[in-house]
Amino acid sequence: MTPRDYDVIIAGGGMAGLITAASLGYHSKGKARTLVVDRNLEAEPGKKTHNGWTCGDATSKRSLDYLAEHIGVRYGSPELEHPVKGVYVYSPDRKTKVLFEGEGYLFNRKLAPRRQVEDARKVGTEFMFGATAERLLAEDGYVTGVSGRKADGSPFRATAKVVVDATGSSSVLRRFLQIPSMIEKEIDPEDVVGTGRYIMEFESGADSKEYFDPDYCIIHLDQFIAAGGYAWVFPKGRSKVNIGLGVSKSALDRRNRMFKLNDNLQTLIDKYVADNPVIKNPRQPQAESDSGNTKGNWQVPVRRHNDCMVANGFALVGDSAWMPRPIDAGGISPSIYGGTILGKVLAEALEAGDAGEAALWKYNVEYMDTHGYPMASFEVLRRYLQTVTNSQINYGMKHFLSEDDVAAITERKHPQFNRARFANPALWLRVLYQLSLARGLRYTVEKSATLVDINLAYPDAPGGYEEWRKRLSKELSETVQKFKPLDAN
Repeated sequence: MTPRDYDVIIAGGGMAGLITAASLGYHSKGKARTLVVDRNLEAEPGKKTHNGWTCGDATSKRSLDYLAEHIGVRYGSPELEHPVKGVYVYSPDRKTKVLFEGEGYLFNRKLAPRRQVEDARKVGTEFMFGATAERLLAEDGYVTGVSGRKADGSPFRATAKVVVDATGSSSVLRRFLQIPSMIEKEIDPEDVVGTGRYIMEFESGADSKEYFDPDYCIIHLDQFIAAGGYAWVFPKGRSKVNIGLGVSKSALDRRNRMFKLNDNLQTLIDKYVADNPVIKNPRQPQAESDSGNTKGNWQVPVRRHNDCMVANGFALVGDSAWMPRPIDAGGISPSIYGGTILGKVLAEALEAGDAGEAALWKYNVEYMDTHGYPMASFEVLRRYLQTVTNSQINYGMKHFLSEDDVAAITERKHPQFNRARFANPALWLRVLYQLSLARGLRYTVEKSATLVDINLAYPDAPGGYEEWRKRLSKELSETVQKFKPLDAN
């Protein structure tokens, strides 16, 4: 490799970027010369928007165990604020609840980056705070560094053997990548949801576990409250909560037209908080650990991750790679898996003296095999759920969702919905009563199996990518046509 200022420059010091830095340092035994460029000041690392560290804050114990096992990083207090036993998903009528996921935690997203900066520094990472990476440098078909501006407006330029883009879903680095690559640069607006939340302390009103439970995260499915998305009540203590919702813009527009309303994301969130009978006299916390982070909105990608995340001297991770899980927009766990794997692959590439697309390709393969293989199928399930009505969701959760389906979702697999089949005569009346719903669920099962098989056959080298991509695109384009969103009712 040509001599560079750094081995790796990571643009973006959020969750994904900082975990990548820690993993790279761990696997290189501190030998990698790594620079993290973060637009935030050193006192506020990882801040996502001017509104703070906006996030749902929840992640699984499974992902944290993976981090500890693979790079020796173990989180605790104060970055982990509250443990939960699982996630309850409620039907729109609140009459059916299903327990998904296992144990997990609520992060304090303001404090967590401080710990993550420490982890990265312990393995030799340098930081340039208050600077924004605006453009990639390139030479002879390779990314060779970044240019941008510091907080005082002065320009900077730094070279590296690899640049990691961890700048978020609307990344200008990815969008203006100027070398030949197989990376998708733009995301369809239909694959983005608007989300927003409050962090609040409150006094307890009614004792109603379907609206707040200190031991469980709660998700409410409701096409009227959260069109094309869902609403959540995540406990951060006995009298503290992360509460908010996400909506598809097109679904919200259809819902407003149908009911002759003019709601936007913020009015929906405010009404959702006001209608919660448990949360009385809510107030935004005044403690330093929450100040500047109690209210915020942000955009989240909800499609499968980018089908190719590497190019010569370049890699994507986190929201920039569209990693949040399509079915629930959760981004912390994918960032943990993605950053951990990418750091290891980068260390191997540096050791081998090769940062080309083929040398970095193992990142694509290992992420797909470890965490990414079901995401295309969850994208299909998400598209289907955006076409169904509240009454169909009520019926489906009550009659078609089995314990096996729940276990499958918990294990990051697609549910089989065997109760929606004609194979059991005892279930025929249930199926016939909602025949279109049953057929839709069965279709997603069959399509899921095909997509998982395709993803588990992800090519081991760039040469097989185009043929693989054609197979995937053919299957997904069919679902886009089949699951055109309907007006809510």
